[in-house]
Amino acid sequence: MKNKKDSRRGFLRKAAVAAAGAVAAPSILKAGEGSGFTLASQINEPFRLKYAPSLGMFRASVGSDDPVDHIKFCYDRGFRAVFDNGFMGRPVEEQDRIAAELARLGMDLGPFVLYADFAITSFVVKDEEKRRMILDLMHKGVETAKRTNAKWVLVVPGRYDESLHRDYQTTNVIENLRYCAEILEPAGITMVLEPLNTLNDHPGLFLTGIPQAYLICRAVNSPSVKIINDLYHQQITEGNLIPNIEAAYSEIGAFHVGDNPGRKEPTSGEINYKNIFKFLFEKGYSGTICMEHGKTIQGKEGDEKVIAAYREVDSY
Repeated sequence: MKNKKDSRRGFLRKAAVAAAGAVAAPSILKAGEGSGFTLASQINEPFRLKYAPSLGMFRASVGSDDPVDHIKFCYDRGFRAVFDNGFMGRPVEEQDRIAAELARLGMDLGPFVLYADFAITSFVVKDEEKRRMILDLMHKGVETAKRTNAKWVLVVPGRYDESLHRDYQTTNVIENLRYCAEILEPAGITMVLEPLNTLNDHPGLFLTGIPQAYLICRAVNSPSVKIINDLYHQQITEGNLIPNIEAAYSEIGAFHVGDNPGRKEPTSGEINYKNIFKFLFEKGYSGTICMEHGKTIQGKEGDEKVIAAYREVDSY
C-alpha cells in the first residue's frame, strides 16, 4: 500500500505531464508556423484551393527529374494542380505523358508560357510581320493545348515602345489580341495576360498593372483573353491586392503567387496570403494558383517547409 507521500508525488508527476501537453498542443496544431510540422491527418488531405507546384519544385523529395513522378508526389501531398512554364518546349512524348497522368489523377495544368519575349516590342506596334509571328504562335499553342487537354496559355505582350504614345500602344495591343481571340475562342483555349513589375525584375515592359490589364481585357471583350494576377509582382507594382482582385475579378483567369520580398513561399514575407486565399475561396474561385516562387531552405527540409506553409495559409 502506497503511503501519502508517494501518492502526492504521483499526482504531481501526472499534473506536470498534463501541463506540458497543454502548452505543446497549440504549437502542434499550428502547422507551418516556423517549425515546418504538419499533422499526419493533413498530409494527404486535398487543399481547399488548387495550389499548383511547378514541376521540379520538390525534386529533392521526389528523387528524380521525371515529371510524372513529380505529379504523383504533388497529388499524394494534397495538391490538385501543377504548372510548367516551359511545357511548350518539352518533347511531344513528354507532354503527352504529363497530360495522361494529370487526366488519370483528375488534376489541372496551370497556364504554360506561349509568348514572353521581354526584349522586343511586339503586341504594342502595328506591324504585319510581328502580327504574323504572334498568330503563328497562337496556332501552335492551340495545337499543343488541344492535344494535351490544356485550357490556358500565358502571354506577356512585350516591351514598351519609347517612340509611341502609350494610348496608341494600348490600341495596338487590343487589336492584336482580338486577332488572337479569333484563333483561341473556337478551340476553347484561354490566354492569360501577365502584368509584371518594372521596379525590381522586368524594367521596360508594357503591361504592369491589374487596372491596365483589366481595361485591355474589357476592350477585347473575349472569353479567351483574361488576366493572370501575379501577386508577387502586384505587391511591388501597386499593392492593394484584395481590392484589385475584387475590381478585376471578372477578367482574372489564374494567379501566380510568391511572397515579397524574396519571392519565396507564403509566410516568408509581408503578404497576408491566408486572407487572400480566404477571399478567393469565399468568391468560389476554382482556377489554379501557380506557385511561381523559390524556397527559403533547399533540400527535403525546404520541400516540407513549402508544403507546411501552404497548409498554414490554407487553414482559414
